[in-house]
Amino acid sequence: MINFLKIIFSVLFVFMCYKVISTSLENNLFEQWDFLGSIPWMRATLWDFYANIFIITLWMFYKEKSIILKISIVILFVCLGSIATLAYVLVHLFKLKDGEGVKELLLRR
Repeated sequence: MINFLKIIFSVLFVFMCYKVISTSLENNLFEQWDFLGSIPWMRATLWDFYANIFIITLWMFYKEKSIILKISIVILFVCLGSIATLAYVLVHLFKLKDGEGVKELLLRR
């Protein structure tokens, strides 16, 4: 199961990096911001994003001990979205020892 998660999260990480970089090269978000902000679905998507960031942040606060690390990771979550989230989970997946599973991934060490 852990190897499957490593593969899935790695593929998603590469895909999201590709999508963000390719979209950034096509369009400047800051030039489009007023237009995007006027679209109700875009506003709903942003609320959805921040609700998910809040949930993931609660889990990360539970897992991590250092306040400096917690604050740094929250900033990365907010600024990089799923790229930071995928990277965070991948780091923890690759830190697992042989025989450890999802339980060890989710719980504090």
